[in-house]
Amino acid sequence: MVDPAVRSVLADAADLARAALDELGDGGVGAYLGVTREDECSATHRFVAELPGYRGWQWAVVVSAAPDSDRVTVSELVLLPGPDALVAPEWVPWSERIRPGDLGPGDLLAPAPDDVRLVPGYMQSGDPEVDETALEIGLGRRQVMSLEGRLEAAQRWFDGEYGPGSEMAKAAPSSCRLCGFYLPLAGSLRAAFGVCGNEFAADGHVVHAEYGCGAHSDTSLPTGAGSPLYEAFDDSAVEVVELGSAPAESADEPAAAESSSSEPEQTD
Repeated sequence: MVDPAVRSVLADAADLARAALDELGDGGVGAYLGVTREDECSATHRFVAELPGYRGWQWAVVVSAAPDSDRVTVSELVLLPGPDALVAPEWVPWSERIRPGDLGPGDLLAPAPDDVRLVPGYMQSGDPEVDETALEIGLGRRQVMSLEGRLEAAQRWFDGEYGPGSEMAKAAPSSCRLCGFYLPLAGSLRAAFGVCGNEFAADGHVVHAEYGCGAHSDTSLPTGAGSPLYEAFDDSAVEVVELGSAPAESADEPAAAESSSSEPEQTD
């Protein structure tokens, strides 16, 4: 493949690029793949890399020439991954490698010292009535969720599997805020979120008030005695077929035929 924007003097330097790879001495130079434009004065020729362990990689040779010159020089040789190359996954910093669902029994996961989701709490006063009221609004703990932390959690729940935009919610006949199994959260998130208490639905999960499913407490099944046009059919029962009696004259015909056959024939 040749990029039409590449100057002809650069596009015709494929043999020069291959010779430079051969001179490199690493071997494994395969079929020619084409040339692409880098800028007005340079282009890159690519070759298949036939090296063990480098499936899908390519040799890239950058050649260049001055604007008014027909002399081409080799600027760079490099081995690069192609579109189908087997490469290592993108590096992720250690602090970002733990993902939701990774925490297992016995694991310890401490929040960062500057975690923006947490703010300092307040100590208990010692008065049971005061402390009980304070506990409902988050007091009495060393740390509580900050406004940013609550907004982050609310957005995550809103966009998640049990948010109003899910396919289940779109097909539901009603919403969770009108359901008897809906247990609203306490605090500032009460207006929008609660926990489902229906074991056959999103049991134990935080759901949005506008989420819904087919197990709503107001769901009713269609009633009726069935179709009056057809009788019930039991394929395991014995079917009784009534047959009519034979005509009376038909019973006399065999006797008449027998008596006529027993009379001797008269001869003259």
